[in-house]
Amino acid sequence: MHDVPLWLWAVFAVTVLVSLAVDLLAHRQAHVIGFREAAAWSGVWVGLAVTFGVVVYLVVGTTAGVEYTTAWLLEKSLSVDNLFVFALIFGYFRVPRAYQHRVLFLGVLGALVFRGVFLAAGVAVVSRFTAVLFVFAAILFYSTYKILKEEEGSFDPGKSIAVKLLRKVIPVRDDYAGTHFFVREAGKRVATPLLAVVAAIEAADLVFAVDSVPAVLAVSSDAFIVYTSNAFAILGLRALYFMLAGLLDRFHYLSKGLALILSFIAVKLILQASHKTISTAVPEIPSPLSLAVIATVLAVSVGLSMLRPAPGPGGGPTADDDRPTEKPPAGPGATGPGSSGPHSSGEPPKAR
Repeated sequence: MHDVPLWLWAVFAVTVLVSLAVDLLAHRQAHVIGFREAAAWSGVWVGLAVTFGVVVYLVVGTTAGVEYTTAWLLEKSLSVDNLFVFALIFGYFRVPRAYQHRVLFLGVLGALVFRGVFLAAGVAVVSRFTAVLFVFAAILFYSTYKILKEEEGSFDPGKSIAVKLLRKVIPVRDDYAGTHFFVREAGKRVATPLLAVVAAIEAADLVFAVDSVPAVLAVSSDAFIVYTSNAFAILGLRALYFMLAGLLDRFHYLSKGLALILSFIAVKLILQASHKTISTAVPEIPSPLSLAVIATVLAVSVGLSMLRPAPGPGGGPTADDDRPTEKPPAGPGATGPGSSGPHSSGEPPKAR
């Protein structure tokens, strides 16, 4: 555990709150976020994360700085899977592009809370039962297997437990009502499909936390390092999604790279657990080496994807499409220029 001063926790909390407030004010009017705007915001979030990493390095020490950078880069790379699921959910529910930022903003708030709970629990368990790292390694190996078998794409937003529970608690209408999550119909309060989309986004993040939490705990068991790195990676997810929405299919080697990273982290966990529970003669993988491996694998995966494009046209909107939606569709069953995602043509599934 690192000796983190209380004021640094306060700086982190204030930075996150102010950043979220500025982001919310900047996007208080629903509009289509194009590539250039998304790239600018992505630069802001990356800049904040890197700046905070420098502060951690200067205040807490070199080891903490390397661990933070490694954990942030790892979470950033694993979050690419989230982007594919975001596209799937938005396409399934026919979410107009102008409304998508509002949904992802709430999704980020929920992710910050849930990740905090899961990471706190994970740190507590690891500190008391080191052998649980073997279980975490098994989870990561299984995740690697699913990625290589391309089973990640089987996610069905309509069958999400969170969405089903929502529909049991409150009626969900078919049509959108701007960015409103609730409206009144015949004197009764009903939810719009936008609330169902938020529920699906949150449920997806809970699923991804199963991979993310064990992976980041392999880098560090310090609560400050694991949570701050996760938080800054999550904060940049929205901008990254809008920036890469039309380019996701082009990075076809990235899934293989993520599988390699997960398997490497699993091996790191096994060695770490063996070192602590079996024999100190078992070597551990140092954090600088982990950082180098993750950065190299990501760079090679992206580079190969660009040098060897996948056959056939990619899906999704083009990266430089800054044109606003002419007329948002009435609801999840509508078609037109406001729809997005992998189901943008043909007979769409209903939102409920």
